[in-house]
Amino acid sequence: MDSLWWFVAAIVLGIVEIFTLDLVFAMLAAGALAGGAAALLGAPFWLSMVIACLVAGLMLFTLRPWLLKSIRARSELVETNSAALVGTEARTLDRVSENSGRIKLGGEVWSARTRDDAEPIDEGQDVTVIDIKGATAIVAPESKGD
Repeated sequence: MDSLWWFVAAIVLGIVEIFTLDLVFAMLAAGALAGGAAALLGAPFWLSMVIACLVAGLMLFTLRPWLLKSIRARSELVETNSAALVGTEARTLDRVSENSGRIKLGGEVWSARTRDDAEPIDEGQDVTVIDIKGATAIVAPESKGD
């Protein structure tokens, strides 16, 4: 009967993995399966727990990095949210310095800054987003060599 709880935990962790897709909960589910198998074979609870933790730890620190590396090698990782804005072009609405400024980015007005010790960028200039820090775009003047 103790093994049943391990298998229920593995199923719940597997369902959580479906929604997160980061392979952490899949590795924890594998540990729960190992703990359930140990309990099914008559191991005491403490030994089942040790086996579950060892298997989950091994999977997290050996198999997961390898799987992530191979998944990323086979397909291009699609950036989302603010990370997808890095590298896009914008236009300054105000003078942008390392302390203040605004840009029009993708039809929206964003607060913007330049990198520390960079020259201010005048109003109406084209810029490239080089980073996003919270709700502030870090920009640099668009290169003219393209």
